[in-house]
Amino acid sequence: VNLRAVTSWVGIARLCAVVLSCLAFSLVASTRDFWNAYGTWCMFTWCFCFAVTLLVLLLELLELYPTLPLSWDDFTSAFSMLAALMVFTTSVVFPSTFISSPCNGSKCARQAVATAASCLCFLAYALEVGLTRAKPGDISSFLSTVPGLLKVFEAYVACLIFSLLDTYTSKAGLQWCVAVYSICFIFTFLIIIFTIGRCLAYLPFPLEKMMVGYSALALMMYITATVLWPLYSFKGRSRPDPCGRNCWWDKHLGVTFLTIFNLIAYLVDLVYSTRMVFIRAP
Repeated sequence: VNLRAVTSWVGIARLCAVVLSCLAFSLVASTRDFWNAYGTWCMFTWCFCFAVTLLVLLLELLELYPTLPLSWDDFTSAFSMLAALMVFTTSVVFPSTFISSPCNGSKCARQAVATAASCLCFLAYALEVGLTRAKPGDISSFLSTVPGLLKVFEAYVACLIFSLLDTYTSKAGLQWCVAVYSICFIFTFLIIIFTIGRCLAYLPFPLEKMMVGYSALALMMYITATVLWPLYSFKGRSRPDPCGRNCWWDKHLGVTFLTIFNLIAYLVDLVYSTRMVFIRAP
């Protein structure tokens, strides 16, 4: 038994995440606030993070993870980053969807405590990301480096973009933007999976330079999407009044901001990847 799995700072952060995610989904389950798509997403996030984090703790506590056919450090780094992003999104979506004003009664109190637990759970995962991030010069685990963590961020933001897409087939510019989101997501997801599965070493070309080339190409493609998406979405079209929860205008605006976020992520990814490959420390 490896007691450091639960007594180290990383282990304590994981234990906190397990307890807080369990508290969040238990309170929400008692209020039955998971009947629509937003509630289902929130419950899935808390339950998924709880189950995987508990599994990680058990595998490290019993020292069973070396028998798995994957890069354990890459897997845990990628999962902690993904969990932080998922719980952060849930911590924003749940209160804005289900907590009404004025907030009174036991049901609202449980919703508020669940939101607070979700926010603290996000901080626990963010702490784990910070504790396990690779130090400068240490590239033993790619997904724990800044470019590796950004790959997880880029893939997650692309998934959020896909969830907001509705009408885009009428204009060629919007179709190109969707193609950009899809192509970049597929390649980024494959890089993550191949890294965790220890398959990148079998590629017949220099891996580091391929990463730089892909980041540069994805950046240029996202520049075009950043310009074309709002141009073709909003040109000559004003915001409907009223504009309900599923209003196309709000969804297209959300895609615009998420595209900008991914553009910035790919830019930072390119800068860090270039420094790792072409600027070597003596």
